[in-house]
Amino acid sequence: MADDANITAAEWEVMEVLWRAGAPMSSADIVAAVRGEQEWTEATVRTLLFRLTKKGVAKAERDRRRYLYSPLVERDAYVGGETDRFVDRMFGGRIAPLVAQFASRDKLTDEEIDRLEALLKDIRNG
Repeated sequence: MADDANITAAEWEVMEVLWRAGAPMSSADIVAAVRGEQEWTEATVRTLLFRLTKKGVAKAERDRRRYLYSPLVERDAYVGGETDRFVDRMFGGRIAPLVAQFASRDKLTDEEIDRLEALLKDIRNG
C-alpha cells in the first residue's frame, strides 16, 4: 500500500468517493458520483483513476467487460501520513507551533479550544 503517495486535490475527490462507497465501483458509478461535486468529463475521471492505481492507492479489478475500483489504503491511514508529513515539513515535527499558528490567526473557536484542552488532558492522563 502506498499511504505515502502524494494525492492531488483532484485525485482526493475521487478517493473520497471510493472511501465513502465501501465497495468496489465501476468507473461509470464513480463518474456519476463525482459529477455531483465536480464538472469533470468521464475521460478526466478515468485519468484520475489511472493515476491513483499507478500510485498504488487504488486498485482496478476486471469484472467481465469493465473494471471495478476500490481503495488500497484506508482514509485514516492516508490522512495520518499526510498530517505527519505536513507537520514535519512545516513545523519540524512539532505540534505546538501548528496550534499556535492557528490560534494566532483566530482560527480556533471556543469550542475547538475546549476540545483541544480535553484531548490534552486525556493524553496526559493516559
